[in-house]
Amino acid sequence: MSLDRIPGTNLYIGGLFTLRRKEALRKANITHVLSVLRLPLDQDLFKDYEHYVVELDDVEDENIIQHFKSSNEFIQKGLDGGGGVLVHCAMGKSRSAALIIAYLLFSTATTTPTTSPPPHDPDTALALIRQSRPFAEPNPGFMKQLQLYHRMGCATDLDAQPEYQRWCYSRAVEEAKKLGSAPDFSVAGTSGEGLRFPDELEGKDEGSGGGMTYRCRRCRQRLVASPDLGEHVPRMQTTSKSFSQAVSSSSSGQQQQQQQCAHLFLDQPLSWMRAELEQGKLEGRLECPNAKCRTQVGRYAWQGLKCSCGGWMCPGICLGVGKVDGVRDKGAMKGGGGSSGGGGGDGDMGNQGLKDPREKI
Repeated sequence: MSLDRIPGTNLYIGGLFTLRRKEALRKANITHVLSVLRLPLDQDLFKDYEHYVVELDDVEDENIIQHFKSSNEFIQKGLDGGGGVLVHCAMGKSRSAALIIAYLLFSTATTTPTTSPPPHDPDTALALIRQSRPFAEPNPGFMKQLQLYHRMGCATDLDAQPEYQRWCYSRAVEEAKKLGSAPDFSVAGTSGEGLRFPDELEGKDEGSGGGMTYRCRRCRQRLVASPDLGEHVPRMQTTSKSFSQAVSSSSSGQQQQQQQCAHLFLDQPLSWMRAELEQGKLEGRLECPNAKCRTQVGRYAWQGLKCSCGGWMCPGICLGVGKVDGVRDKGAMKGGGGSSGGGGGDGDMGNQGLKDPREKI
């Protein structure tokens, strides 16, 4: 199997059998070898090189992005030492190409179009590899992670990146669906601490920019802010009593009704829900985090919940409209927007059932 050099670098790509081409490796001055596969390896093949292994299967749902920091550091160390670096997987097609793309993104992240080398995106980096290895092709899951990595500016602290945490959450939920179980958030992140929920990230907005804050109706404990809420599409209800009536009424303007939403659905869980969600149940109650209150304020079901409007959310994590009150953030109140029926000076939506902030649902 061929040993192919990435143009403009001392970086090489190959397959497993490339390691037996000792003369080719010597001529390329290979000093470092990065293996990207989960297979038993003959250690005699690596005795003349500094060797690093990333154990990874070539499947779309593998978390390859968590290895970019360590693989980039290993590649950079080899190049800085003046030697050549070989990155190989089984065939030199998917896994090895993905890690090389990650390095090219990282190494050019601070350059500009007028500098050399120019900054790469995943597509241009892959095109560069294909100049010497035309069949290089990371699987679609790896390419999506490379695009995510590029959008995050090749960040090294992934656990501090909200977009990465959302990706980990979605991945954990999808894996749980396949297994028919609840997500395991303790292993969802890249650090030993597990997945971090949105309100556990540094710089998380506590709600001061023109939205709503939702509090427990009984004790006033803050629960969620409007940015935490997700959207769902209500099912339109027709008033026709039969199919024939529906057809005949189409010309005269059939009336359609949209049932009032009785739930506020969240895009992701929040930290005060962690103790309940980590019990591993498929569904359950969400109680107010105030130890002196503990009123049920919502519920969750990993297999999905149906709203009173007919909309379906999967997974379903929601608060009951009748269990919470909405308070306008100070930024919104300063704007002077007319809140019909507003009574309390704190902007409490009170018994209006939070109709105003969720009108567009």
